[in-house]
Amino acid sequence: MPKENSKNNQISQQEPKQRGFNGSWLFPIIALALLIGSIFADVGEGEEVSYSQFIEQVENNKVEEVIIGEERIEYTLKPDAVEDAEEPVVRYTFAIPNDANLTEILEANDVEYRGAPNGNGAGWLVGALSWILPPLLFFSIAYFLFNRAQGGASSPLMSVGKSKARIYSEGDTGCTFKDIAGVDEAQEELQEVVDYLKNADKYSRLGAKIPKGVLLVGPPGTGKTLLAKAVAGEANVPFFSISGSEFIEMFVGVGASRVRDLFQQAQEQAPCIIFIDELDALGKSRGGSGAMTGGGGNDEQEQTLNQLLNEMDGFDANKGVIVLAATNRPEVLDPALQRPGRFDRQVSVDRPDKKGRKAVLEVHVPEIKLAQDVDLSVIAARTPGFAGADLANLVNEAALLAARKNHEYVTMDDFEEALERIIAGLEKKSRVLQDEERKTVAYHEVGHAMVGALMPGSGRVEKISIVPRGAGALGYTLQLPEEDRFLIAEDEIRGRIAIMLGGRSAEEVVFGKVSTGASDDIQKATDLAERCVTLYGMSNRLGPIAFEKPQQQYIPGLSSPRRSVGPEVTAAIDEEVKAIVETAHTMAQKILKENFELLEETAQSLLEEEVLEGSDLTEKLDQVKAPADFEQWLKTGQLSEIDLDSAVSDNHQTNPEKSMVNDSKQN
Repeated sequence: MPKENSKNNQISQQEPKQRGFNGSWLFPIIALALLIGSIFADVGEGEEVSYSQFIEQVENNKVEEVIIGEERIEYTLKPDAVEDAEEPVVRYTFAIPNDANLTEILEANDVEYRGAPNGNGAGWLVGALSWILPPLLFFSIAYFLFNRAQGGASSPLMSVGKSKARIYSEGDTGCTFKDIAGVDEAQEELQEVVDYLKNADKYSRLGAKIPKGVLLVGPPGTGKTLLAKAVAGEANVPFFSISGSEFIEMFVGVGASRVRDLFQQAQEQAPCIIFIDELDALGKSRGGSGAMTGGGGNDEQEQTLNQLLNEMDGFDANKGVIVLAATNRPEVLDPALQRPGRFDRQVSVDRPDKKGRKAVLEVHVPEIKLAQDVDLSVIAARTPGFAGADLANLVNEAALLAARKNHEYVTMDDFEEALERIIAGLEKKSRVLQDEERKTVAYHEVGHAMVGALMPGSGRVEKISIVPRGAGALGYTLQLPEEDRFLIAEDEIRGRIAIMLGGRSAEEVVFGKVSTGASDDIQKATDLAERCVTLYGMSNRLGPIAFEKPQQQYIPGLSSPRRSVGPEVTAAIDEEVKAIVETAHTMAQKILKENFELLEETAQSLLEEEVLEGSDLTEKLDQVKAPADFEQWLKTGQLSEIDLDSAVSDNHQTNPEKSMVNDSKQN
C-alpha cells in the first residue's frame, strides 16, 4: 500500500464525503440580491428640479417623456437638449404639484406622458428585500461561523454521530520502538501484534486467532500512548486514535453512533489499529449508583459501552482490526470488556527501574548539549519512581535552567537543581523568614536528617536546606534511595515513621515546644501507621487481617475504604496506630537527645550556610550514634523507656547555658 504524502507527520483526517446542506452558496446569492436591489433602488431616483423649471423645459420643447407616479413625477430630456452629449439620459424628478392643468400643458406641447406602475417601479421589490435580506444575511453569517467552529464545511448536525478519531496514515505516527525505552516487557508483548499485522498469513494458516483487543495498564506518564503509536509505526498500518471521553455527548445515542462509524472506517482500511485512550471514561462498570438514579448521562455511557462490546464481537479476529486501549484505573472497568474475545490480553506498563530510567534518559538527551560531567547513571539512581514523562520533564527543566544561566552546555548541577525543583518546588527567594522562624526550620530539618542517617533502607541524605521552596515548604531535607525497592520490611516502615517525626522531635528537644511546620509530617506518619495495621497486617494484637480494601491502584493520595468492623475493632485499630506513632516519636527524640551536641553544631552550620550538602554533611551525619534500645525497637517496635517527657526536660535543664549562647549567636 503506497504511503500517503504528509508534512512533518501531521494527522491526516480521512472522513467519507457527505452530501449535506452547504451554506457557501448563500453568499453569492445575497451579493447578487443586494446588487439587483441597488439597481432597482436607483430607479425612481434622479436630479431634483423645481416645477417651474419643468414647465419652462416643456414649453421650450426639451422634454421627451414624462412618467407620473403616485407621489413624484419623473421626466427625461430629449438628447439634443442635454448639454453633455456623452452623458447618458438623465432623469429629473419633482414632487407632484397641485396643478390641474398639467396634462393640458403636456398635450399642448406634444409631450408623451404615462402613469407609473404600482409601487413606483421596483419599489415593491426594494421594500421586500429590505425586510428579507437583513435577517437572511444575519443567519447566513451565524451559520458560517458555527460551521467553521465545527472544523468543516459539512453540516454539524449531519456529522454529530461521526467518529472524532484522529487518523494517522501508514507510518505517520512519528514513533517506533526505538523511540521508547524502559518498558522492555511491554514491548515484547506488543511485538506479537506487530508481527501479526505484517505477516497475517503466518497465523491464519495454522488457525490461530490474534487477540482482538490489548489493554495497556499502568500509572500515568509511563508511555502507554507512545507504545500504541509505536505498534502502528512498526507495522506501518493506519492508526485511529480517540479518547474515551470523546464518545460521550449529552444526547443519548450519539456515542453509540460514533462507535459504529469508527469501526466501519477501520474495517474499510484494515489492517489497522484503533487506539482508545482513557478507556475508563467509556468502559466504567454498568449498574452503579448512576444507573439507579436514571441519569441520562449514565444511559448514554452504558449505550456507548454496549455498542463497543457488540462491535468487538462483530468483526472477525483475523480481519486485521486490532483495538488497543489504555487506562490507569483497571479496577473500574466493566468485566465484560476484559473477557476473552474482547480485550483478551492485558499488558502492564509500569514505571521503569534504574536500568530502564537510564535508557529513557538516553532517548531524551540526544538533542541536548550535555557537559562532560553529566552522568546519566547517577541521575537514574536519584530518580526512583519517576515515569517516562517525569524523566522527559527533568531533562527539559535542566535544559531550561542552563539556558536561563547562559550556559553553553547542560551540566550536572543543572540536572540536580532541576531535580530539586521537581521534588521540592520552585525556590522562593522573595520569602524572607524571621530569625526565630529560620532557627526553628533549621533544627527541624536537621532533626529529619539525623534520624534518617540511622534508619535502614531510607537512603542517603543528600542535602539539607532552609531556603523556602514550593507553596509552603520553608525548608527541606533531600533523602534519595540508593537503589530501587519493591518490598518494604516492618523495621523500615518504623524507620520511615520516625524520620517523618524527626523534625517535630527536634523542636521538642531544643525548644520544648512545637510549631505548625510538622503538620504534613504528622499526617503522612499517621497514614503509614494506619496502613501497617489495617492493610499490611503488621499488628501483633490484631493479626494478619486486612481491614481496608486497596482501590485506585495507580492513583496516589486516595485512601482505601475500610471494611465494616465493630466498635471494639475500631478502637483496637486506633490504639495500635497510636502506639506505632508514639514509639517512633519517642525513638526519634531519644536519637536527638543522644546526639544533642551534634544537633546544635549542625543546626548552627545550617543557619550560617543555609544549605548543607556533600562531604561536609556526610561527615556530620556519620557521627550520629544510636541509643541503647535502638535495635530492639527496630525488631519489635517496643521501647524499654516510655517516660521521655522527663528526659527531654532534663536535657534542657542540663544545657541551659549552651542554648542561651546559641540563641545570642543567632540574634
